[in-house]
Amino acid sequence: MTAHPRIVTLLAAATEIVCALGLQDHLVGISHECDYPESIRDLPRCTSPKFQLDGTSYDIDQRVRAIAQEGLSVYRMDVDLLNRLRPDVIVTQIQCEVCAVSLPEVERAVAQLVSSRPQIVPLNPVSLSDVWEDIHRVARALNVPHRGERLVAQLKQRMAAIHRKSRGCPNRPRVVSIEWLDPLIVGGNWMPELVERAGGKHLLAQAGQHSPIISLDQLLNCDPDVLVIVPCGFTIDQTLKEMPTLTTREEWAQLQAVQNGRVFIADGNQFFNRSGPRLVESLEMLAEMLHPNQFDFGHRDRNWIAYMPIRQ
Repeated sequence: MTAHPRIVTLLAAATEIVCALGLQDHLVGISHECDYPESIRDLPRCTSPKFQLDGTSYDIDQRVRAIAQEGLSVYRMDVDLLNRLRPDVIVTQIQCEVCAVSLPEVERAVAQLVSSRPQIVPLNPVSLSDVWEDIHRVARALNVPHRGERLVAQLKQRMAAIHRKSRGCPNRPRVVSIEWLDPLIVGGNWMPELVERAGGKHLLAQAGQHSPIISLDQLLNCDPDVLVIVPCGFTIDQTLKEMPTLTTREEWAQLQAVQNGRVFIADGNQFFNRSGPRLVESLEMLAEMLHPNQFDFGHRDRNWIAYMPIRQ
């Protein structure tokens, strides 16, 4: 590989990892979803969705399922653009074909490239340890393994400090995190680990396993102390528009999290669902939500809000 590799990232988290490794200047192309840091937003975009991104959670879910059931990728790649960009490395993922372009799609595109034969670096995170390994994997592929080691050590150190402090908190609230509203999907993968480190107990999903679909009855039966609502790809404003999906249900007001004003909405687009360095900020937010008297990192009313409870 050249000393100055040309990098294309096809996943928002991958773009953030490359930038955190100090290699932003080597990025030549990104995906349609990449938006952080802001300085990368003018780079050529190598992917686009095959479905409309507007509408309700239910509408988006149905469009994605219709395409996936035909055995197709829900995103398309601009092979001509990739060819012009001549990347040495393409960072993609194999975890979720709804999150980004699938690995087979990338491999087919690379087979058509004429001017370069890039190395494909696939990421597959389902736990925090996987996220750290993915950072190492990208760093090794880009010939900066020492930067990867330093970055992971810094992220782990910040998380460990929060975990140590949370252990001293007098209670551990029972938490359900919601990563999609219709159908109702509970945050799996690394979310239970983040909640545990923030001083809570995550319900209805297992660490290191994919996010399960649940019924409202299941949510009512476990009746969590805290609800954290972070739909994948949604800003706070988008989520607020979607909340009637839950709040118009008669059972909603029965939840103790609702009655006690412990329903929180965070930016699920920028945080929580991205398997990159800003999972540390996601942990900070959870700590603020669960133990507001012990933690204040300045995220409240900026990256997360308390959802107004039902007034009796």
